[in-house]
Amino acid sequence: MYKILIADDHPLFREAIHNVIRDGFPDSEIMETADLDSALELTQVHDDLDLILLDLNMPGMHGLGGLINLRNEAPTIPVVIVSAEQDKQIVLQAITYGAVGFITKSSPRAQMTDAIEQILNGNVYLPSDIIRTQKSSTRRAHSEPSIPPELLQALTRKQLLVLERMTKGESNKQIAYNLDIAETTVKAHVSAILRKLNVHNRVQAILSAGDIDFAAYLRR
Repeated sequence: MYKILIADDHPLFREAIHNVIRDGFPDSEIMETADLDSALELTQVHDDLDLILLDLNMPGMHGLGGLINLRNEAPTIPVVIVSAEQDKQIVLQAITYGAVGFITKSSPRAQMTDAIEQILNGNVYLPSDIIRTQKSSTRRAHSEPSIPPELLQALTRKQLLVLERMTKGESNKQIAYNLDIAETTVKAHVSAILRKLNVHNRVQAILSAGDIDFAAYLRR
């Protein structure tokens, strides 16, 4: 059973996301609040929260400043931004400031459920269109891969295959299925990839690897 806080000042959206969680994750304990101060108070009382779904524009937030404040006050509780905002730079800044995911309010119900499941499983979630846009802009800006070749060469063939799947936005469970390996093995590969590429999280690895010709490395 999960313990989840929905922090959003729109009652209709709180109800909608509440229903998504109730249907997708039965028996979860769901709490709601409509401003940052109340969210901060709840994190002090419930430090065992599994996830906070945080709106960027509710009272007290001041945009990403509220996310930073929440991460400082409750650093052990994962926070995912759920917002109507779709500016690519704001999405990426939110991840940089400690969010474990970004879900747009226009996402279909099934996509929201999948995103929340990925995050609860310890993955970082970004909308696939954000990943695609960032990858294409990285390719335009750099003629060479953003990851030094010597770091890529340190990856095993299996790790390269896992990284390639990561850049397609696949979750650990999807990667495990597609590569016919255990999900725990995928997690071990992901940890090794982050360490070898000298990045801090899954999103950084995905964005750094956006312009890599995997076929060339896998042919070696």
